[in-house]
Amino acid sequence: MKLTLKQIMPRGLVLFALLLVSHLMVAQSTVTGTLTDADSGDPLIGAYILAVGTSTGAVTDYDGNYSVTVPAGVTQLQFSYTGYSNQVVDINGQSVINLAMTSGQDLEEVVVIGYGTVKRDEVTGAVETVSSAQFNQGAVTSAQELVSGKVAGVQITTDGSPGGGAAIRIRGGSSLSASNDPLIIIDGVPLPTGGVDGSRNPLNLINPNDIETFTVLKDASAAAIYGSRASNGVIIITTKKGKAGADLRVSYNGKVGVGSAIQTLDVLNAADYRALIEERFGAESTQAALLGEADTDWQDEVLQNSLFHDHNVGLSGAIKSLPFRVSVGYTNQEGVLKTDQFSRITYGLNVSPSFFENTLQINAGIKGISSDNHFADRGAIGAAAAFDPTQPVRAENDFGGYYFTPQTGSANPNTLAPNNPLALLEQRDDDSNVQRYIANFTADYRMPFLPALRANVNMSTDRSNSDGTTMIPDNAAFAFEAGGSGGFMSEYDGETSSNLFESYLNYADDLTDGVRLDIMGGYSWQNFYRENSFMRSDLDGSDPEMDDSASEYFLVSLFSRAILTLNDRLTLTGTLRRDASSRFNADNRAEIFPGASAGYNLIDLDDNLKGLNFLKLRVGYGLTGQQEVGGVYPSQAQYLGSQENARYPFGGRFITTLRPEGYNANLKWEETTTLNFGVDAGFFNDRLTGSVDVYQRETSDLLNFIPVPAGTNLTNFITSNVGDLEVRGFELALSGDAISTEKSTLSLSANFTVNQVEITRLTATEDPDYIGVPVGGIAGGVGNNIQIHSVGFAPNTFYVYEQVYDESGTPVEGVYVDRNGDGTVDENDLYRYENPAAQSFLGLTANYRYNNFDLSFAGRASFGNYVYDNNLSNRALYSQLANSNGFLTNTIPAIRDVDFNDAQYFSDLYVRDASFFRLDHITAGYNFADLIGEGSSIRTYITVQNPLLITDYEGIDPEVFGGIDNNIYPRARTILFGVGASF
Repeated sequence: MKLTLKQIMPRGLVLFALLLVSHLMVAQSTVTGTLTDADSGDPLIGAYILAVGTSTGAVTDYDGNYSVTVPAGVTQLQFSYTGYSNQVVDINGQSVINLAMTSGQDLEEVVVIGYGTVKRDEVTGAVETVSSAQFNQGAVTSAQELVSGKVAGVQITTDGSPGGGAAIRIRGGSSLSASNDPLIIIDGVPLPTGGVDGSRNPLNLINPNDIETFTVLKDASAAAIYGSRASNGVIIITTKKGKAGADLRVSYNGKVGVGSAIQTLDVLNAADYRALIEERFGAESTQAALLGEADTDWQDEVLQNSLFHDHNVGLSGAIKSLPFRVSVGYTNQEGVLKTDQFSRITYGLNVSPSFFENTLQINAGIKGISSDNHFADRGAIGAAAAFDPTQPVRAENDFGGYYFTPQTGSANPNTLAPNNPLALLEQRDDDSNVQRYIANFTADYRMPFLPALRANVNMSTDRSNSDGTTMIPDNAAFAFEAGGSGGFMSEYDGETSSNLFESYLNYADDLTDGVRLDIMGGYSWQNFYRENSFMRSDLDGSDPEMDDSASEYFLVSLFSRAILTLNDRLTLTGTLRRDASSRFNADNRAEIFPGASAGYNLIDLDDNLKGLNFLKLRVGYGLTGQQEVGGVYPSQAQYLGSQENARYPFGGRFITTLRPEGYNANLKWEETTTLNFGVDAGFFNDRLTGSVDVYQRETSDLLNFIPVPAGTNLTNFITSNVGDLEVRGFELALSGDAISTEKSTLSLSANFTVNQVEITRLTATEDPDYIGVPVGGIAGGVGNNIQIHSVGFAPNTFYVYEQVYDESGTPVEGVYVDRNGDGTVDENDLYRYENPAAQSFLGLTANYRYNNFDLSFAGRASFGNYVYDNNLSNRALYSQLANSNGFLTNTIPAIRDVDFNDAQYFSDLYVRDASFFRLDHITAGYNFADLIGEGSSIRTYITVQNPLLITDYEGIDPEVFGGIDNNIYPRARTILFGVGASF
């Protein structure tokens, strides 16, 4: 039967009236009162009062007042407030109960998880939280730097450039060709992958000073609630917010620092280089005649002492019943490579009012960034290592006054010779501007007739606009073109947007004594859109090349979770998510991702067995997915129009042709299953806490970029579901208070991880003769791939020859071990030798306080990570010293140890152990309490960032993402002074 709106409304009113009458017919009483803070006397706003044994409750108003209707038979009220100890009070016929609540060390810690929070002792998955008090110090511009080395199983490899990005890997990643980046969620808003054109790092969106906590969901049982985007883990970032009833508080954080490159590539100076040339070719040779009279340290010419300063002002508090926080920040950072600069302005506003006696909680906010970048040409790093040190930086010429290597018998630049490194930097303008903001609105409504039931709606938009220009002048020698202008200009702009709508219902209540149920179900819709345009032309605008593109896809999901707690001992958690992605065809579009976990508290505070006050066992299993395939329409037929200069003439007109693209109509989800066993323990009233996790993760139907037979598709390579991958690991995390007195404290924490990754399948059918997929391109020639994906080995394993050495330990050029014993050394003797991924890694943190003085440090160690030294393989060659086209190239001192004339790129000589220990920062500070008024705080501090690096690796830096050391951006050692004030 179909009902109209006019029919529905009267029936609904009748039903509501019946419910109200039945409610009033039950014998009831009313209890009122006021809740305050026991120390300050301030009212507690939004505290929850529950009639014990029922779902009846109330919430305090702005003045801390409450009124709760108590059903017949109820004898107790429970009072709870975030950050305060729960209290249960007997009613005993009282109609007014006023209570002063206390905060203390016995608080129940709340952990942020997907779509909600749980108490720490109810966590059943592998979840770890880092708060702002534990963050790394230093010249931090991007959020990920705050937690580097802080979380077991998480490796963060940062870029040395200002505001640079980072590779974040949780338990080693789960894919080969698809993304291995974790899903990042900021205040409930999932960030899209792919970044923003012209931006160095997507996480530059948020000022590190505004972040309250990082929570990492590491296993599938914890992350499965996010389904298709959680295969590589989830990072939930929560920002600071105002508090109800709080007074206005102003904070300022500022720091200024100077940085310099920790290390440069060891190359020959002018005197040693001149001696080597004369030794090899003779003092009267044509090669020696090419030497100059200068003494130039080219790396010193392109590197600089970099300046850094960062300022952030925040105001927080409450205007009557409106809690708020607003912040503005400014960052300016130079790179150690000249002309490289990053600056940004960040802003944030958050309000969180409550209505209807706090049953409706609103949270609305906007956070944004306006950043400007001047990008340096990183080719200058390699050019500085290669350029002849006997030549001057500048010379009288028509090419900007920069010295260049001339062609033989001509005054024109030799385009085959190394370019003047300083000219590469100063004759290139490469700028971008990025505007980005996230606006979000969340409403959480607790039903008055059933306080245990609440409805939540989350809406957000993430938008960016960016533009950039690159210009090379026509007098740049490095852009010289015979017979024409070598200069050019290019422009690009981009627009991205991600719109999100989510809603869910959550019911959480004590069903009976000792049994609590928390159940949630919801819906999610997210749209991703990207539009780009690009134009390149000569400086006068002639010969333009233009390209425009736009793409869009959707992700629609249903999700649910149930948490059942029995007697505060056993907690069972189950999650289920159904994702549908428009990246796949209809037959493969939707997939279901379940997760289940359990935790059992063997020992808690009530037991306190000989110093062991807490012991919990956890087990979790879950399935997650992957749809980040590097393209928007990989499973659909596409046709691209030809560019303006490639149209087809027909009948006196130029016709735009359509070019078909390759695609895979059968493409489907990559799936990852994870099994996790964990133990959490606390000793001596949690003076020492720790956790151990053992996990196994298996990825099937890998989204792999593989070659296809000629004629079978419209491309040579295609994304397909081929292959399996397995990850096994062990994590240990410990933290404790070694000293805890009124005057001094010393807290220590450490985490240790063992992680191993193995490819278990790469072909649709078993093929023992299939060697794998070559990857890892190196300098020295097109198609030189030094790594390989092979079954039975880790991804990106080095694929090399085994070097033969003479009696003195010097490698013999071109002589390798005949590993298969067939009497011939050829490609069949290549073998798989080590890989870039660390077999184990360690994080250490210490914080010491004596009265108002504090001292802290944080460090990391990596063991078993190997690097291919492409600088050594490409520069330590006698044949590279002098080129037949009339120019010289510098080399490195190790050339005498290697003693090779010609390149031997595939020798295992160049695969080096790059294990290291790095001290990320040492910070000392002093806090001046009540200096500018009661409750005020001014802390001054000094930080040395990257003060110590211990390694046997002889290249610029052992911490190389991908494992190939070639023109790495030098990391900086920075000394900075800072002040933080709050009043």
